[in-house]
Amino acid sequence: MKFLFEQYRRYSSSWLCQLQICMGIIMSQKKNYMFTNRRHSRKAIMSTVFGVLCTVSMIIVIFLSYSSSGNIPTGYGFTGLFATILSLNGLILGIFSVRETDRFKLFGWLGILLNGASLGMVSGILYAASYL
Repeated sequence: MKFLFEQYRRYSSSWLCQLQICMGIIMSQKKNYMFTNRRHSRKAIMSTVFGVLCTVSMIIVIFLSYSSSGNIPTGYGFTGLFATILSLNGLILGIFSVRETDRFKLFGWLGILLNGASLGMVSGILYAASYL
C-alpha cells in the first residue's frame, strides 16, 4: 500500500496517471546501464591463448606434413607433443575458470572449445596412424 501511495504522489499531476496507478499499470522503469563487479578470469584468458597457440600450431604441422608427403623432420613431432601438453593444461585451466563465481565465462568456454579441438586433432592423427 505504501508503494502505491508513493507512486500516487509522484504521478498525481494528471488524472490519467491516477487511473493507471489505481489499475496497477505503472511498473518500475528499466535501468539503461547495469554495473557489475564481474571480470574476466586470468585462467580463462590463458586457456584461450593456449588453445589458439595449440590449434594454430597443429594446423600448421598437419599442413606442412601433408605437403611434404609425410617425410617430416623430428621437430614437427616435438611440436605436436608440446601442443598436446599445452592443450591439456589449457583445458584444465578452462574448466577451472568456468567454475569460478562472479566471473565472465566467455574466455573459459572459448578456451575449452579450442583446446578440445586441438586434442581432437592429435587424437585423429593417432587414430589414423594406428591403421597405417
